[in-house]
Amino acid sequence: MVAEQLENYLDIARDHGFDAVLTISNEIPAVAGQHPTKVDRRKLRKVALQHLSWTNVLTEAVMQKEFRGVADPDQAWILGELIRYLEHPRSGALEFDDMGESWVATRNAVAAGTLRPTDKGVSEVTNRFDALLRFASLRLGRQLGTEVTPVLSRKELADPSLRTQALLGSLVEHGTLTGAIRIPDTVGELVLTADLHASRITCHVDIDAPREGRPTTRVNWLVRQLKNAPDDLRVEAFVAHGRGVGAAELLVAVRENPSVLVADPAKELRSFRVAKSSPMGLKRGRGRGTFIDAVLGAVDAFYGEVMQHLKAWSAAPPRLRPEPEPGDHRPHVPAALVSTALSSQDGAQTQPSNGDGPTDDGSSESADAAGIGNAAASEPIILPEASP
Repeated sequence: MVAEQLENYLDIARDHGFDAVLTISNEIPAVAGQHPTKVDRRKLRKVALQHLSWTNVLTEAVMQKEFRGVADPDQAWILGELIRYLEHPRSGALEFDDMGESWVATRNAVAAGTLRPTDKGVSEVTNRFDALLRFASLRLGRQLGTEVTPVLSRKELADPSLRTQALLGSLVEHGTLTGAIRIPDTVGELVLTADLHASRITCHVDIDAPREGRPTTRVNWLVRQLKNAPDDLRVEAFVAHGRGVGAAELLVAVRENPSVLVADPAKELRSFRVAKSSPMGLKRGRGRGTFIDAVLGAVDAFYGEVMQHLKAWSAAPPRLRPEPEPGDHRPHVPAALVSTALSSQDGAQTQPSNGDGPTDDGSSESADAAGIGNAAASEPIILPEASP
């Protein structure tokens, strides 16, 4: 959009007492609520400037028709025709199809190690990357029927320039572009990192480990949830109070031997990181071998193969101890001398415990807290015989 044209609209809206000007186009702003075209801020004193992308319009239309429902048949038909039109490749209403004119020059400068924050077009590349994350979020949310959003801090939402500065610093120092998206009811945020040095795209998610059980038992808990995941996933284990990277191995090796993620059995495993890496496209547009399609494909594949199958661990609820039967006592002892009342000193279980931690159903196997063996705890208490 042309800034001069928008400013003319703002002047007309002010003269006629309108509250806001709304624009709709293919452009996706880097941050929600931010307009993709910069205008004179003095024009916004009395009139607000709002923007919607066609991708956002389509996402809301699909969510309303397919997931929330439309009661009126005529309205449902009209909304369906709008969706059909917007989804058609020739409508030109959906595509995020370009990383910008500065993409190739920026990518080459990163590879050569000569990129500077002041280089022309670097800010455009970072803004395009955030816009791509928003496009990927809307696209995934449309398939899931829920609101998927990029993750930004409160400070970044209040001041989008902070997000741009952070991306610039990461791109110049490490050659990476990183962002995260939040998907409701999942174990964590889907974090995407584009490494322009290595030409790789990595998606990962962090998940808390169970709070009980041996280290290998906790690893097996995660592996069971990844039974259909690809072998080339990288799994990393972090210990409590640990610093730096944790023990990491490919999923195929962890399946064969869970102990490869246990560097020190004495330390408690607190969390895991599951990551998938794929080649990064280099071209600026859309199609095979392009950066945009590589990012979209990586997000869809990681969610479909990994994240939708992961569930957070939760402790099993405590179980009531069974009351002893009235006639459950030693046959050679008179019933009047046997105490069958349940005591706080009795064991919680009637079977010996092996102390292995979380079982397949998430329950806890623990020894008797009072230090009394379960076999002894299950026996009745014998009162001494009264003296004649």
